[in-house]
Amino acid sequence: NVGDNVGDVAGMSSDLFGSLAESTCASLVLATSASDLDTNFTAVCFPLALSTAGALICLIASFLATHIKPVKNNNDVEPVLKLQLISTTILATIGSFIIAALTLPSSFTVITCATQSKLTVTWYGAAICVAGGCIVGLLIGLVTEFYTSHSFEPVRECARSCKQGAAVNVIYGLALGYKSAIIPVF
Repeated sequence: NVGDNVGDVAGMSSDLFGSLAESTCASLVLATSASDLDTNFTAVCFPLALSTAGALICLIASFLATHIKPVKNNNDVEPVLKLQLISTTILATIGSFIIAALTLPSSFTVITCATQSKLTVTWYGAAICVAGGCIVGLLIGLVTEFYTSHSFEPVRECARSCKQGAAVNVIYGLALGYKSAIIPVF
């Protein structure tokens, strides 16, 4: 039913927006809690600048998929999605270093939550954290594709196991699901 699909997409979009808003607000609260940053409006806006850059990078990735390497048939979908995933990761990683260099001071002090001790952080340390998140997100995306795409062996092997019966299919699918979670968990 089309209405169900529209509702599902709208619900997922609102969940994603909620997560974005909550994480951005949390980042702003953390930025203002740093004594070196609370009077530096540009540094406090670092999370907002990252979100803005992310939106612009998504527009670039959409342009890649519609104008540079458009999908012409079903076989083109996976390579184009992979191109978008990799290109957004590269652009976001580069962008995080540029934004951190432009908005954050060379070093600043934050108070750790666990021990309440002071920790000196550099702008490139903050950028490395963002870049690490981008790269880990790419890795999770690639691993997910490997375990869910018919282009790779795990899905084909699961399909072959279905010929042996429903019980084998359930057990094999569960085992494959557990196996697929190893890399993202670590």
